[in-house]
Amino acid sequence: MPRKNPSPDKREDALSRERIIEAAITLLDTSGESGLTFRALADALATGAGAIYWHIAHKNDLLTAVCDAVIARTLQAAGGAGAATPHATVRAIALAVFEAIDAHPWVGSALTQAPGQLPHVRLLEHIGQQVRQLGVPEATQWVVACTLVNYMVGVGGQNAANAQFARQEGIERDGFLASMANTWLALDADEFGFTRSMATCLRTHDDRADFLTGIDLILRGIATED
Repeated sequence: MPRKNPSPDKREDALSRERIIEAAITLLDTSGESGLTFRALADALATGAGAIYWHIAHKNDLLTAVCDAVIARTLQAAGGAGAATPHATVRAIALAVFEAIDAHPWVGSALTQAPGQLPHVRLLEHIGQQVRQLGVPEATQWVVACTLVNYMVGVGGQNAANAQFARQEGIERDGFLASMANTWLALDADEFGFTRSMATCLRTHDDRADFLTGIDLILRGIATED
């Protein structure tokens, strides 16, 4: 007796939302946001696009879901580091988010495209809890938490975009920064005095260290307001 082909319903049951998200993360990491289509995702999962639509309504929904999966894992890992103080916890979360966006450049873009959605709210919640523990007055907790989150997403996203552009263009970082530093040094001293003075810093700066210094400056400002 010939074997029956699996029915579409059975295929959809076997195709979980989690499997779709994992496949989408892999596709985004290898092909970028432009390479994430339901057709490409269906090919990767060896299924039909209709089976994916059963779980995910549209591409924006998918991007939000995969971004949330990465952010949730990142926050869980950062929380497991056992930081002793709210200050240290904020630094640990910030660094984890920075590295997650660096590893998955599309996450920064996905976060900015989904304001108020779960991945952004998840990050705001974790930072907000630490802001409260820092003793920030309730009237300014919103501003402080948003400042920290916006800094993390903005600077982390820009760093990832720069790195991605460099890879695509075959740009070697040290040589590029040295060339830019020389360009700054050639600027008019009266009009661009500060920029010229920063040329050496540009040549040798460390993106991760600069990012954490910015976090520390924000946290120091919070302490000063107390």
